[in-house]
Amino acid sequence: MNELAIIGSKDLEVQKGITEDLYRRYIAFIDAKPKTIETYTRALKQFFKYTQEHGISNPTREDVIAYRESLKETCKPSTVQNYIIALRQFFKWTDQEGLYKNVAENVKGAKLSKDHKKDYLSGKQVKGILDDIDLQEEAGKRDYAIFALMVTGGLRTIEVARANVEDIRVLGGSAVLFIQGKGQDEKADYVKLADPVEKAIRSYLKCRKDLKEGQPLFCSTSNNNRGGRVTTRTISGIVKRRLTEAGYNSERLTAHSLRHTAATLNLLNGGSLEETQQLLRHSNINTTMIYIHSMNRAKNPSEARIANAIF
Repeated sequence: MNELAIIGSKDLEVQKGITEDLYRRYIAFIDAKPKTIETYTRALKQFFKYTQEHGISNPTREDVIAYRESLKETCKPSTVQNYIIALRQFFKWTDQEGLYKNVAENVKGAKLSKDHKKDYLSGKQVKGILDDIDLQEEAGKRDYAIFALMVTGGLRTIEVARANVEDIRVLGGSAVLFIQGKGQDEKADYVKLADPVEKAIRSYLKCRKDLKEGQPLFCSTSNNNRGGRVTTRTISGIVKRRLTEAGYNSERLTAHSLRHTAATLNLLNGGSLEETQQLLRHSNINTTMIYIHSMNRAKNPSEARIANAIF
């Protein structure tokens, strides 16, 4: 493990492993959710590994920029952005604590496109995928219910994984599923269950015995975790496998594509921007506006119009 020189009013003797000690102290300092801590942990370990491999004891601003450029060679822009943000926060803390100057201040991450990185499906394609799922077995009923729920409610994988049996309730005459959304500490939001979706979930639940409150809505069918809560990784794998089996094998089609599909189909079929924002539970309507931009460009017939004028 390389070393960071300690400077300022809290001058300490530099010793082997001091960077690891700084890292541990910083992680203990920040008040964040486990997922954020996990991201920061991964990002900082990657930076420390880089400085060790390059024999850097006292990182400078130039070293941070060089590190960013090395990340660009192997990582996606979103990953580069997240890693640099974590590094900026870390050095901001070391500077505030008088431990090490802020050498990452104002260092930019990567330029991110505002367009979606994942594609969406048409209503006809979604129906074809669902029709292709064998409903004779429990796994098929579960996968069908998960796919239908995500594509009509715009749910994230974490929201599906957190759902419990008792989260299905009746509100205003409609069946709803209360969910714990992104960045939320409780299940305060809900999505309405369209009749075919509620029917699919009920059909799946009939396959399970002794249903009780607190049990996960969707369970694993693997030998290692049978009956246990499905993970986000499992849900992503389920969606990806069903897409591939139906002939849609593309890196741009993933579980998150179902959320994009829900938004796009809602807008294409008369849903307003505000309704779509509520459906997706976006706190900022500008995030929802990205769908409008993508749709307007897709419907823009400029190329065909020009070609007709020429040919």
